[in-house]
This record gives sequence, C-alpha cells and structure tokens, in this order.
Amino acid sequence: MSKVASQHFGEVELNHGRDHLFAARHELAGHTVELDLNVNAHDHFDEAALHKVDYRLRFLPELVDQVRDMIADELEQDGTSPQEYLRFHCNAIKPEHLQAVFGVSDRSELTHDVFLKALKLGHVGIYPGQPERYFVLDFTLGAHFTDEVLVASADEDGVVDDEILWES
Repeated sequence: MSKVASQHFGEVELNHGRDHLFAARHELAGHTVELDLNVNAHDHFDEAALHKVDYRLRFLPELVDQVRDMIADELEQDGTSPQEYLRFHCNAIKPEHLQAVFGVSDRSELTHDVFLKALKLGHVGIYPGQPERYFVLDFTLGAHFTDEVLVASADEDGVVDDEILWES
C-alpha cells in the first residue's frame, strides 16, 4: 500500500479495495471544523484525487460564504428548512441559551443576522467518489445546544446544491 502526504489529513494510505475514513480538524474563521474524508472500496482514489481534495479545501471559506448567503435568503421564505430550524430552536428558548448561543439578552434581539452569526460550520464530509455530492457541510448552533444541523452539499467544482436540509 502506498502512502501520500496530505496538507489536511497527514499521511494517507491510498485506497486499494477497502473503505477508509480519514478524520482531521481544520481552523476556519477562528473555529475548529471537523473534516472527514470518506473513500469507498470501489472509488478510484489515487495521489491526484488526494491532491484535488487538498486543493478544493483551499476554497472552503468561499463555499461557506455561498451557503451562508443561501441560508440568509431562505430565512426570508416561508417553509424553508433554515426558517423552520430557526423557528424550532428559538421559539421557546431559555434566557441562558439566548446569551450563551446567540450573545443577546432578550428574545427581541434575535434577528436573522444574529442567528446567522451564531450558526457555525461544524463538520465537512468529503466524498471523492461522488462528484455530484463531493462536499457535505453541516452547520450548527453548537453541540452544547443542539444535535441538529442544517446541511448543504456541493459538487466537485464547488457548485452548491440549491437545497438546504435540516437533519438530526
């Protein structure tokens, strides 16, 4: 088995007929993001594919900004996952969570901008064998507050899917 150095995942054993999961942590805008590189046994995963993952991760900040813009737009639309996620998590929120999660002391201060600021990228799943769903990004209000996330995906070229999902 040959091994190749990755900027984000360290030394990676190239896939030779087995499933692999490589985990790493990455700093993004002052927050730690968990990265999972998922390689299936049938994927063609070679040195070039690994370098492509490292290269694509250089553009993660721009990808996150695109998703945040989409979430902001969907907060203004009835029945969207981001709007329902906001409503669910903020409807009967305790005062101590207002301050701890959102940094405000009164429910009336909980605007869409405050919500977006509190919503952080917590996890990125990378699937090199699935070009149409290459990146899966999980946004959270914090594991200490909820285990539910808003999920967006992007293809191998960084084009964000137009659907944002709410999952637990």
